[in-house]
Amino acid sequence: MAQAAPSVLLVDDDHTFLSSARDYARLKGCEVHTASTVRDAMRTVEQCAPPDLMLLDLSLPDGSGLDVLDRLDARDCGEIVVLTGDPGVDTAVRAMRLRVDDYVIKPMRGGYFDTLLQRASHRAQSRASSGPLSSSHCGDLLGNSLIMRRMFKLIERVAPTDNTVLVHGESGAGKELVARAIHQYSGRRGRFVAVNCGAVPADLVGSQLFGHERGSFTGAIRDHAGYFEQAQGGTLLLDEFTEMPMSMQTYLLRVLETRDITRLGARAKQHVDVRVVAACNRDPVSAVRDGLLREDLYYRLADFPIEVPPLRARGEDVHMLAGRFLRALNEEHGTGYDFSMASHDFIAQYAWPGNVRELLHAVRRAYLLAENGHVELAAYPDPALLGARSPRSDLCWSGQTLEELERQAIEAALARCGNDKTHAARMLGVSVKTVYNKLVRYKKQGPDA
Repeated sequence: MAQAAPSVLLVDDDHTFLSSARDYARLKGCEVHTASTVRDAMRTVEQCAPPDLMLLDLSLPDGSGLDVLDRLDARDCGEIVVLTGDPGVDTAVRAMRLRVDDYVIKPMRGGYFDTLLQRASHRAQSRASSGPLSSSHCGDLLGNSLIMRRMFKLIERVAPTDNTVLVHGESGAGKELVARAIHQYSGRRGRFVAVNCGAVPADLVGSQLFGHERGSFTGAIRDHAGYFEQAQGGTLLLDEFTEMPMSMQTYLLRVLETRDITRLGARAKQHVDVRVVAACNRDPVSAVRDGLLREDLYYRLADFPIEVPPLRARGEDVHMLAGRFLRALNEEHGTGYDFSMASHDFIAQYAWPGNVRELLHAVRRAYLLAENGHVELAAYPDPALLGARSPRSDLCWSGQTLEELERQAIEAALARCGNDKTHAARMLGVSVKTVYNKLVRYKKQGPDA
């Protein structure tokens, strides 16, 4: 079995130390992440798996390195070592309260760094031999980033209750999988039923949700059990519920409050024991403001909100998912294909606006087009497949200067990457320093320059 590479996070604003420690750890076979500010460190811990070793400087430009630990469950990490050139009793006491393993005064001895890397390697091997971490999946959801593990905890906490759950996130991010996980961990014995409210014609929504009696309207030739009845004792997912007609929203609100439904054409009510999960990719608050969603229904559905993060915010999860999809294809077809190095780079650098669904389809197509057992995902940046805009439709020149077009391109890339400057720089094919320098210039010029 191949050895698992230990993961190391180095947080220090001394770029000379950061560079030399990073290079040395990589020579020892470690997977290394670096950060020189609290903000960058927090972004890293949210997007990556818990490190086997974290070296944390106290004095950073935007705060103390200990601020990182305030927002991190230290139990998820391996060894945490604080480095400081300015030791003090207050910082030492705070560090110990945050479950720091050691408090080291700079400069750190090289031999001690070797020892730390060896212990990180042992931890990585123990992790690999014990199989995947239980926190890396929840139902059919897969992820090891901090943001996903936090979501898993929310799912596990709300699942056994009867609370209505509002799942919100971009298209393709996995909202239905969240709903299925909630049902799986709920202990409910009934079915999981999903309905896309936006795909049901407005005049049929009532019949589809609540059922109808024979003869209740033209074409009703037999009794029909609606989705609420079909989900009796189970879970009903109302996907894209903001697309539901206002008249049905009023009735749905009453059903959620009383748990009683009446089929169209029927006189008697039926009591239903159904857990409702509502999902949408539209911002529900904006939908209320735009008059598309009743405010009282929003608050009734939002008993327990869960936001599904976009794939671009999940860091190394994208590699985990791509690998899972490719393994499934290999098992299905009896092959042993793997990704090329260019594909790995592409997977990490592309913003994946279509999220997990887009990644799945991209891997499937690249697999079908693979030659010599190498999946060349980077070789197929098809706009229809990868969500990239066609250059012909994107470039609509209307007299701007080259500098103005450049500014528009940078701002568009930042918006697409969630203001992640490193990711935007990769998309634009420039250095991160170039992006920062341009932004400083734009700030001086003002918004209308």
